[in-house]
Amino acid sequence: MKASAISRIIGIYCERMGLIMAELPLPETQYAQSGEFNIAYQVMGDGPIDVILVPGIISHIEYQHELPGYTRFLKRLAKFARVVTFDKRGQGLSDRLADVPSLEERIDDVRAIMDTINSRKAALVGFSEGAAMSALFATAYPDRVTHLILFGGLARILDLLPPNLSPEIIQERLANLVKRWGNGDFLRNVFASEANNPDAMARIAKFEKFACSPGALKSYILSNRRIDINPILPAVRTPTLVLHRATDAQVPVRLGRQLAEGIPGAKYIEYPSGDHAFWTGSIDQVVGDIEEFLIGHRVGDEYDLERVLATVLFTDIVDSTNRASEVGDHRWRDLLDSHDDVSSRLISKHRGTLVKSTGDGVLATFDGPGRAVRCALALSEEAESIGLPVRAGLHCGEVEIRGNDIGGIAVHAAARVMSQSSRSEVLVSRVVTDLVAGTDLKFAERGSYQLKGLPGKWELFAASR
Repeated sequence: MKASAISRIIGIYCERMGLIMAELPLPETQYAQSGEFNIAYQVMGDGPIDVILVPGIISHIEYQHELPGYTRFLKRLAKFARVVTFDKRGQGLSDRLADVPSLEERIDDVRAIMDTINSRKAALVGFSEGAAMSALFATAYPDRVTHLILFGGLARILDLLPPNLSPEIIQERLANLVKRWGNGDFLRNVFASEANNPDAMARIAKFEKFACSPGALKSYILSNRRIDINPILPAVRTPTLVLHRATDAQVPVRLGRQLAEGIPGAKYIEYPSGDHAFWTGSIDQVVGDIEEFLIGHRVGDEYDLERVLATVLFTDIVDSTNRASEVGDHRWRDLLDSHDDVSSRLISKHRGTLVKSTGDGVLATFDGPGRAVRCALALSEEAESIGLPVRAGLHCGEVEIRGNDIGGIAVHAAARVMSQSSRSEVLVSRVVTDLVAGTDLKFAERGSYQLKGLPGKWELFAASR
């Protein structure tokens, strides 16, 4: 590639990344006064309708931006709405309490936030325990709620306990839960697909500790066991959408179905897979269903494709066909599982997004080329150690977001760069080397190549530390 073309791409990269940050900054935490208590909230977007997310049993509106998918979920909603998140009293950044508030007191926090931001009416999105809180608000203040959306919710908290448990066993379970608070066990079922990912569980453990203390958790659990909104469900007159995942490990799907059946005219959508946390899994599908329910169509359908600048990583297991034949199907499956676990862990650690597994490799994107290169080098080392050497290729450019997949020239370029790589080698394009200039990363020239389907000669470099 010519130097002028490289400079142009770098300029576009820097300019576009600046624009992205300017258009979609992380929101600042503000406070609303609810009686004697200060309620922390954040606002993202300035759309014509207000959407308020009512949290589950714990929350921390600032730390949750560290959890993959959370910010992206909010930004997708913020394309058409003013999105409000908050910490209930006693949680996260809101005032801590001596006693756990009643459900009625908690819904007053929603009213206080709406008054503070001058919101006359809003759509409520209640998550988990927040579903009951949202339904109660909709019946108490029907003139202030335009739509009710309940995700992973249930009407009666005691339905989460196995039947016929003695009070002694229930108390013992609660004591053990409180004792282990802060190690991620409590939220393990909320993020079930990440339960075997050490890096993800470390973030989840920190989320627990930031959200509330062990004593506060115990008080909330005891208080929540009194929640039963079944008697008020027939009184809900707000247009209601109930969303639930069939594989929800925290709130069984039968409880989501029962919740929908109890609300007159409620629309119910069940997803075949995914975790309890709303910001994981099929984000585009969930937000699309919410958009269509609120405004009658999907904002994403107004545009052909969403395009972003990213560093694309392609990897491939060296000589995978012969290796599979050597070790046999069962052993090969175990090796592939180990490879996938290593890939997922390292991509997450370097703040990347695993787009998909290609069978004997991975496709991932990163918002920083330096992290992408370091991830590729770490993956190369660990893959070699488990007996599955890989080759890797990276290129930085504009990619097209196609649901949960990506496309575009940058993706093809990264694949073609990888095809020139040797065993345990990480090859990068000239654009990547220029973008990470000044770091401790090192690059050795590998010559110029004509890459299949791409114009001109491409200078490639082998990365090292």
